[in-house]
Amino acid sequence: MTEPTTPAENDGLLAVKRPAISFEFFPPKTEEMERSLWETINRLAPLEPEFVSVTYGAGGSTRERTHSTIARILKETALLPAAHLTCVGASRGEIDEIVDRYHEVGVRHIVGLRGDPVGGIGTPYIPHPDGYQSSPELVAGIKKRHADIEVSVSAYPEKHPQARDFDADIDTLKAKVDAGATRAITQVFFDNDLYFRYLDRVRARGINIPIVPGIMPMHNFKQARAFVTRTGTTVPNWLAEKFDGLDNDADTRKLVAATVAAGQVHKLAKHGVDTFHFYTMNRADLVFAISHLLGIRAKSAQKAA
Repeated sequence: MTEPTTPAENDGLLAVKRPAISFEFFPPKTEEMERSLWETINRLAPLEPEFVSVTYGAGGSTRERTHSTIARILKETALLPAAHLTCVGASRGEIDEIVDRYHEVGVRHIVGLRGDPVGGIGTPYIPHPDGYQSSPELVAGIKKRHADIEVSVSAYPEKHPQARDFDADIDTLKAKVDAGATRAITQVFFDNDLYFRYLDRVRARGINIPIVPGIMPMHNFKQARAFVTRTGTTVPNWLAEKFDGLDNDADTRKLVAATVAAGQVHKLAKHGVDTFHFYTMNRADLVFAISHLLGIRAKSAQKAA
């Protein structure tokens, strides 16, 4: 993240520097979901994201599907993939082998995470007896094995739900940075003040890596709220009220979701944030629209213009 940019006049509107973006996908479970994912990837690829990440299921449950999705992205697109990797349910030897496989096929970016407990969010986290015990250990293990792999990690503007307190949570982030992490991507948040207060705390601790805001357009508000609240994100009342009465009106929900997310990123951009990570939920429409509103155009559209 750079220092705040100075707005410039553009067709009578205030504009800021074109931000950098990245997208997150999850590995498909069925052939139909695979077709949908690749339609999404092909729709978003012309926006030229900095990278695209592919998640890893709870307990490492999607390990092979994550790897095959990453391999196909490398083979069939010009996108730079980042593979999610967790400590859960695997020994150090197994994790090291996965890292070696990624490196062999050309992956040079890993999102290193502790991961959710095998029993799911809300259950106790029990490290594998022969595995990496924490995310800082995992980051150190990746960097020791392949120094040319960039490692991104997670950050929590409302603190990790299992952290003792904010100071302990930032201690963990500092340990991840000391182990070699060069970027942190935040958990979803809807109140920008939470992000800026968190950024102040992090910078006060001498952590200077980019803290990239994670943005989630709410395609289905009720489902999204249930998910993000389990991971410690606060959903403010003003946001819930915007979706009142829209349970059976998907088209209007999409318009509201795009408006809310676009407003959030515009306000962040006006305060100097120049990089965003979008949790796409394997859908292109809202993310594409929000990117367009940010001034990001598909490469083909730029040529046509």
